[in-house]
Amino acid sequence: MDTQPAPFVPPAPKPRTSPPSTLEMIRIVYRNPLELWGEPTYNEPWISAKGAGGPLVIANDPALIRHVLVDNAKNYKMATVRQKILRPILRDGLLTAEGEVWKRSRKAMAPVFTPRHIFGFAQPMLKRTLEFVTRYEAGGTSDIAHDMTLLTYDILAETLFSGEIAGEPGSFENEIDRLFETMGRVDPLDLLRAPDWLPRLTRIRGRKTMAYFRKIVTDTVKMREEKFGRDPDAVPQDFLTLLLKAEGPDGLTRPEVEDNIITFIGAGHETTARALGWTLYCLAESPWERDRVEQEIDQVLAREPDPTKWLDAMPRTRAAFDEALRLYPPAPSINREPIVPEMWRDLYIPKHAAVLVMPWVVHRHRKLWDRPDAFLPERFHPGNREKIDRFQYLPFGAGPRVCIGASFAMQEAIIALAILLSRFRFDATAETKPWPVQKLTTQPQGGLPMRITPRHR
Repeated sequence: MDTQPAPFVPPAPKPRTSPPSTLEMIRIVYRNPLELWGEPTYNEPWISAKGAGGPLVIANDPALIRHVLVDNAKNYKMATVRQKILRPILRDGLLTAEGEVWKRSRKAMAPVFTPRHIFGFAQPMLKRTLEFVTRYEAGGTSDIAHDMTLLTYDILAETLFSGEIAGEPGSFENEIDRLFETMGRVDPLDLLRAPDWLPRLTRIRGRKTMAYFRKIVTDTVKMREEKFGRDPDAVPQDFLTLLLKAEGPDGLTRPEVEDNIITFIGAGHETTARALGWTLYCLAESPWERDRVEQEIDQVLAREPDPTKWLDAMPRTRAAFDEALRLYPPAPSINREPIVPEMWRDLYIPKHAAVLVMPWVVHRHRKLWDRPDAFLPERFHPGNREKIDRFQYLPFGAGPRVCIGASFAMQEAIIALAILLSRFRFDATAETKPWPVQKLTTQPQGGLPMRITPRHR
């Protein structure tokens, strides 16, 4: 008889049963946009409504999502509200640039993220993870959300910047939190599409933090240029070098180079860190799943030393990570705005409408998933994952602006999970009560305090 317990249902806001007032909506959007969405959003193929800042379209149907992000992507620019939040931080970095600037940046960075290059990053990823986990050898309790941010920062610094980022990782971690707390939130005035000359209090509070990040970038570039000057042959051929080589009349400007560095330092590690934390949490609350993942990792590590092979060799581990990405997509919302109005089937999409493709909602949609709120990694086991529509699972987005670092992130996550779970067991404690909050990424409010025990004494 199969005695497997009922699947774990991790914490998430319950869909609203009545619409909020305008004032209440502004308060929810500022505090936690994930709490805004009602039952129709999780059940209908699309919603067309009048929002506080104008017309609003919520796209849940995979065919409509494909239309917006791929088939007619040229008619959809980045949404005004999103740009108001992100542009002050990232300026002309890859996540916020548009038009020719975006094309130049994407082309300049493509060589770093080819499969050959990504495989080349596997050993440094492994090295940094092995160094990092020594802190757990005595066991004890630690905030895994905080720890995973440090680990992915270490990996990013080693792989893309060859360990040569100015500034201290510890202070960096605190400043990233402050940046997302201030600059990375929707200001109520943005939601109402108030004119730019009205000061945003959230941004004013974040200016000092922004200056800190800009200084890190300037110092990092200066360090690398001094190295170029001393001995060009000793300069590592990494992301930073490639960006600096792309500078010039036909390539990137110096501000664009710096904007992309800040984009990858800020966004390039944060998303993977969140996904790793949520994965370890979901596995801790599903010990029967964790047992299978640990067993798979132990078997693979015993026979396969090459970390570039682990992603394909560990389908259960990958499935657990994919399922955590489904339940807690690091980027919970993809926002677009049509340049000209159009009809899609019988849906009219007016000019300047806020078109929301929300992985948070699509990944939990009642018509697209069986038991959508439960942690069920078998959805992503071989034979099952092939049945999932490309546009109903969007952890890395889709279309021309799909995340350039998706393969990098997947390899990094599996290497990190393999080392973490082969050596230690992570258990929830009475204090582990995370609540998902949208601040650019899907973060666990209250952190993820967990008890860590070495698996092999």
